[in-house]
Amino acid sequence: MKKKPYKHTQSYTRNKLSTKRKILLGELHLSTGMILVAIKSKNFLNVTKSEKPNGPFSSWVNFLVTSFAFSISPSTLVHRTTMAAASDRRMRAFIRWMKHQGIDCSDALLISTENSDASRPPSTSVKALCDLKEGDVVATIPKQSCLTVRTSAANHLIDEAELGGYLGLAVAIMYEKSLGPQSKWFEYLQILPPFEPIPLLWSLPEIDSLLSGTELHKTVKEDKALVYQDWKECIQPILDMASFELNPDFFTVDEYLAAKSLVASRSFEIDEFHGFGMVPLADLFNHKTAAEDVHFTSLDSISESDKDIESRKENEYDGNDIDDEPTAPDFHAEIEDLSQSDLEISSVAGDESTYMEMIIIKDVKAGAEVFNTYGHLGNAALLHRYGFTEADNPFDIVNIDLDIVVQWSLSLFSCRQSRKRLSFWKKLDYCGCVSQDSEYFEISIDGEPQVELLVLLYIMLLTEEDFLELDLALSAMGKVRNDSSFGLLTKENFLLTKVLEANKKVLLTQDVCRALSSLADARERLYGPKSLEEDIKSLNECCQATDPKLFHSLILRVSERRIIEKLRLFAASGSGISITAEIRKKRKRVDRK
Repeated sequence: MKKKPYKHTQSYTRNKLSTKRKILLGELHLSTGMILVAIKSKNFLNVTKSEKPNGPFSSWVNFLVTSFAFSISPSTLVHRTTMAAASDRRMRAFIRWMKHQGIDCSDALLISTENSDASRPPSTSVKALCDLKEGDVVATIPKQSCLTVRTSAANHLIDEAELGGYLGLAVAIMYEKSLGPQSKWFEYLQILPPFEPIPLLWSLPEIDSLLSGTELHKTVKEDKALVYQDWKECIQPILDMASFELNPDFFTVDEYLAAKSLVASRSFEIDEFHGFGMVPLADLFNHKTAAEDVHFTSLDSISESDKDIESRKENEYDGNDIDDEPTAPDFHAEIEDLSQSDLEISSVAGDESTYMEMIIIKDVKAGAEVFNTYGHLGNAALLHRYGFTEADNPFDIVNIDLDIVVQWSLSLFSCRQSRKRLSFWKKLDYCGCVSQDSEYFEISIDGEPQVELLVLLYIMLLTEEDFLELDLALSAMGKVRNDSSFGLLTKENFLLTKVLEANKKVLLTQDVCRALSSLADARERLYGPKSLEEDIKSLNECCQATDPKLFHSLILRVSERRIIEKLRLFAASGSGISITAEIRKKRKRVDRK
């Protein structure tokens, strides 16, 4: 069957949209002056019926005036109004800039800003002004309009400094910011926040107090140290390049951290030639886990020569490009597929230039927000890279470091026996997940441990007689130890072939399940003296708008600790041990939450 070609959406002008649709989308806003006058008046609640505005917004005005009167001071409202007006001006300038750069954004999309917190930059979202169908092309973006190390005015500086990858892109952003209105991307940079509030930008006391025990605590502290080293070794030296006359105020550690936060949260892989870059318009779509309205793919441009690609590879300087760790963390392989999104961005080779298309891959109703999905990411990955979390995230996991398992073994067995059993486990070609210099085991959202952990615990707990017999069998097998016939030699020899997830129940002896419970306790202690119930109470009392760092760190802590609780329940159920009343109580509590 011939594939149906993608089609451009029909052009819709906003002045032709029905009033009902505009109301739905928030296109018609209340007069700021009306609200200000109402609040400044001593008798704003006693407005007569004849003085109330007519039309569909009458009830909205009364509600907003009352709400503002009790919750927002006039000075705060004036400040918010000023910020909103400035944000609107920047957005209008950006839309004009997109047209000038050849970025074609469909009239079926509405880019809107909202400023709910005066202390933070306005948030941006993209909504559908009409029904969008699968295959609709809602935007085309020339690659030359993207901010990359290739297109930036800093490309010669980056090449001379032998920078590349994420580090080079961060330098490109800092350099373009230093140019001010002279930058090609000035209007685009104006609509971006100065930085994204990812943990990398938190202070060390905040990291220690808010992330203690979580998957991010150690990672973020290591990242922060690497970033400072990165700046000292790679960024500071370029300030001494007299030929470029850089303004040092735009290349400080804080500016570098801010640029890195934008790269971490907003960059896309464009193609082989450009590498990663900032893609105007594409980075305005908000994320929603498992909501694939928008799909992202990037194909290599056929117009790029092999010589250009080879030249780019030669100019990359991997030795100092330690950015991969803070800005592109693997989070223990959580980031599986960055192409999982609602909107597809694919490269298209035109006659004169190469551009990308943004394609709807799922029907979207009028008035609905159009989401981009960054991938199947747990809350640790979302917070680390994007600065936010999601409640009830189905992709959450918890890790148990190999060091915790070793410490548990040393508490029961001699150091010699523990080392011998661990070495044997590795001889069988088992290993945990590896990230940087650490090895660990994943616990799924359902509380089920990795099979490799179960095998290790099983081997650790074998009697000496059974272990010696297994060791002899391994030696006798030699190169043919994967032969399944050897699995019949003894009751333990099934370990000599890879244990699959499907038959891991055989590993769940009472001793192994008790070990799992002990490991859960050890992992739980990393969170400190506060209980899960206390964390949940703190979360319920926390306001995301006023204290986002605490809010998102509590979401992460609670989600991880619930998984640990489920690991205990898994251990109790798998062992066949009678579940105590306390465990039953915890099971009900976990399920209810």
